Amino acid sequence: MTHARGGAADRPTGPGLPGSGHHEPGGPEVPEGALEPAELRAGDVRPGAEEVTPVRPAPGRPATAKRARPTRISGTWVAVIAGLVVLIVLLIFILQNLDSVTVHFFGAEGNLPLAIAMLFSAIGGAALVALIGGARILQLRKQARRR
Repeated sequence: MTHARGGAADRPTGPGLPGSGHHEPGGPEVPEGALEPAELRAGDVRPGAEEVTPVRPAPGRPATAKRARPTRISGTWVAVIAGLVVLIVLLIFILQNLDSVTVHFFGAEGNLPLAIAMLFSAIGGAALVALIGGARILQLRKQARRR
């Protein structure tokens, strides 16, 4: 049977060669069809150890190490740390502005610390912006589905 690397008919035969059925005195007998050493196989093109050369980077370009891409978890940690910093600054602001003020809103009137009044107004503004932004996102999604 022959195959891509050469069959028994492709192998050289003669005294002392594997696959020939002959053997030198004192040498081991290689039966017909046995695997022979790589250097005797026809079509073996693997390089030897002396032929392998290391690959070097192109001249003029410094070899730079790849930077690791940020992950979702690292982004979450950055957000948590930024949130803690904002909360600490907000707490300091509240503690320094505890003077009571009178607040009027749509006919309602009340006394509360200045910092708390400002915090409520900031939360109300953020909620208003979030509602308008969410409505715009829904509008754009609906428009994209139509296309």
